[in-house]
Amino acid sequence: MAFLESAWNLFTNNWDLFVRGAWTALLLAIIGTICGTLIGFFIGIMHTIPQRKKTIKTMLFKLVNFILTAYVEIFRGTPMMVQAMVVFYGLVYMGIDIDRFLAASIVISLNTGAYMAEYVRGGIVSIDKGQFEAAQAIGMNHLQTMIHIVIPQVARNILPATGNQFVMNIKDSSVLSVISVVELFFTANSIAGSNYKYIEAFFIATILYFIMTFTVTRFLLLFEKKMDGPAAYKVELITGNKLEKDGE
Repeated sequence: MAFLESAWNLFTNNWDLFVRGAWTALLLAIIGTICGTLIGFFIGIMHTIPQRKKTIKTMLFKLVNFILTAYVEIFRGTPMMVQAMVVFYGLVYMGIDIDRFLAASIVISLNTGAYMAEYVRGGIVSIDKGQFEAAQAIGMNHLQTMIHIVIPQVARNILPATGNQFVMNIKDSSVLSVISVVELFFTANSIAGSNYKYIEAFFIATILYFIMTFTVTRFLLLFEKKMDGPAAYKVELITGNKLEKDGE
């Protein structure tokens, strides 16, 4: 009880700092997930554009794809903490004075984009080839096929992975404290150092992280159910075709 009372007193005395740090972590996760998903869709679509003729345009396209592939492999193969250090201090070294929050947003977006690119590519590949052939048969080009047929299906199929990435971004935002971004971990560490109550401070941070991830997870589950529409129906061949709701 003494520990809980101490933790509660620490929170009531610094609640505004804790809430501000939690909001920063959540905002970074939102920015990173949205921007990263857009990057992922762009790369996923670029990787699936068919190239048949060997022309200069094809050579340039392959070069772009090579650069995009290198980006994906580098950001998936290195820790985000290292990426943050390289991006922020690298820009400072080149004489570019960049805001720490902006640098953190760029890093988490690029890191997320590398993972989302693979999710999107896998989602596009999983679409039946017959749909591409049908779209081509009615005169659609690759971009029209993607926008009107493929992307809506891929967006639904990768929704669980996108939600999982969002939750990971909330937690992984803590590593951005290495460039002094005042998010939840940095805030908890600062308060702990000022009050010499490390266990209490990080206990509060744990609860706040859990509240954010739990809330986001439940919201995404409701969103998935909303996208699925009403309960599935099945056809039963009993004295003719009779549509009955599952479970009835």
